[in-house]
Amino acid sequence: MADLKSSSILIIGCGTWGASTALHLARRGYKNVTILDPYEVPSAISAGNDINKIKGWADNDSSGGGVDESYVRDRVSQEATAAWEEDELFKPFYHETGYVIAATQEKHVKDLYDEEQPTPEKGFVELKSAEDFRKTMPEGVLTGDFPGWKGWFKKEGCGWVHARKALEAAAREAQRLGVKLVTGSPQGAVTSLIFEDGDVRGVRTVDGIEHRADRTILCAGANAPQLLDMKDQLRPTAWTLAHIKMTPEEVKLYKNLPVLFNVERGFFMEPDEDAHELKICDEHPGYCNWTTPDHSVSTPFSKHQIPLRSEKGVRLFLRETMPHLASRPFSFARICWCADTPNRDFLISSHPDYPSLILGVGGSGHGYKHIPVIGQYIVDCLEGRMDERFRKVWRWRPETAVGRDGSDVQGRMGGSYKVLNLAEIGEEEWTKIQYDHAKL
Repeated sequence: MADLKSSSILIIGCGTWGASTALHLARRGYKNVTILDPYEVPSAISAGNDINKIKGWADNDSSGGGVDESYVRDRVSQEATAAWEEDELFKPFYHETGYVIAATQEKHVKDLYDEEQPTPEKGFVELKSAEDFRKTMPEGVLTGDFPGWKGWFKKEGCGWVHARKALEAAAREAQRLGVKLVTGSPQGAVTSLIFEDGDVRGVRTVDGIEHRADRTILCAGANAPQLLDMKDQLRPTAWTLAHIKMTPEEVKLYKNLPVLFNVERGFFMEPDEDAHELKICDEHPGYCNWTTPDHSVSTPFSKHQIPLRSEKGVRLFLRETMPHLASRPFSFARICWCADTPNRDFLISSHPDYPSLILGVGGSGHGYKHIPVIGQYIVDCLEGRMDERFRKVWRWRPETAVGRDGSDVQGRMGGSYKVLNLAEIGEEEWTKIQYDHAKL
């Protein structure tokens, strides 16, 4: 292990998982670690570059699976929760404010109950009426009629995390411990892996420089398929978010609120204390940017606007919950990319054909909340000591993607109840928010 810790390690990507991996490598005493990213931290395209993310009470976001899958999801969720509560680096960014989860259609209400088992013994309060929902927050916050909403409220063990600040803290601490961070284009923008003698020997960047390393760790998220043939195991998928400006008085009223999430409509969390903006996300199965007729290739791109149909979804959510805000103009919006595996379990594995390449990808829409611990599993994989059940569930598994249906909603609901194609959305079908682009 001593030789490994003195070897050169190259990480591609300084988003959530790349920053976490660098942090855990540094904490274990690795002395020669470099991260490459085409953007400054926090990356403009990282899903983790966000004011807040849900920290639920369990990790039931993957699709199906057996005993091993359930064990891994539960254990990771427990270890991440413990780290949010106990790790001095991440504690300041976890807000245990509680969580309201709901649905509208009876079938989805029943599915929620079956999945979560939200019983009083576990600390859940059932919500059956608009008045029940309104009572979960201070008077004047939830003013809607909540048509058809049914759900549950849990006060402890859940809430939200300040995503951007935690991501920045992880990268900053990794640097303090000796990790070299190379960001921006051309110097940090990777164009290709270096394949030599049946292995990966590093990468090339836009400026033509070769960065060679003993081990390479791919944490490039939705952009990973552009650097490596992932055998259809990763589907780059985008979601949408919007912000509205709040007054100083509203920020005080909305402080320390529980997360409110309807699995068919969307969710919101308390306003950002720095910019005084409230984030709202509409719920839908996602967008792909299919660039091939057979929908086999989805190519990510950055855009600080959202489709008009998503704006309608955000405003529908607001009309049902906070109609006094439903017409307020957006101050910010963007599409946010992640990469779905076929069953939404992570892909953390050595590559079967390239012994020096480690994969840390496949966040599948629920990777961020594990930033305090995800890097330790990737380093375990590098060191060859990953728990056997983790290794099995997170293995390289192209057989699961054979004949993959790119339009599979993978258990997600809301909106059109379909995965939509961004390539078919005309320029006039996007929001037209005006920005000072120097500040984006």
